Amino acid sequence: MSRLVYSTDTGRLCPDCAEAIDRCRCKEIARSKSRPTGDGIVRISRETKGRKGKGVSLVSGLPLDDAELKSLAKTLKQKLSIGGAVKDGVLEFQGDQRLALKKLLEDMGYRVKLSGG
Repeated sequence: MSRLVYSTDTGRLCPDCAEAIDRCRCKEIARSKSRPTGDGIVRISRETKGRKGKGVSLVSGLPLDDAELKSLAKTLKQKLSIGGAVKDGVLEFQGDQRLALKKLLEDMGYRVKLSGG
């Protein structure tokens, strides 16, 4: 598939939105595609599926953008001395850390529920 990258009328074109670089609207589109807010309750669950039996604690429903999620994940990982990651707006922490995460998040002012079995 070939794509126009330069026009003599407008100059260079954005590869994503095909607008002139000075009129590129990719950042506006990215901002408008924010996560749904949900019901305001942070849910913590445990999952082992696809991890060869190793359990992880998942934290979902946080009303934060990507940069704030990474910052919160870093803080929680340091307080619990565990590893983890941020994937698709969900925080993943190694091991069954549900109760400790619940206490820390409640201390930060979030409404937290344990979900799953």
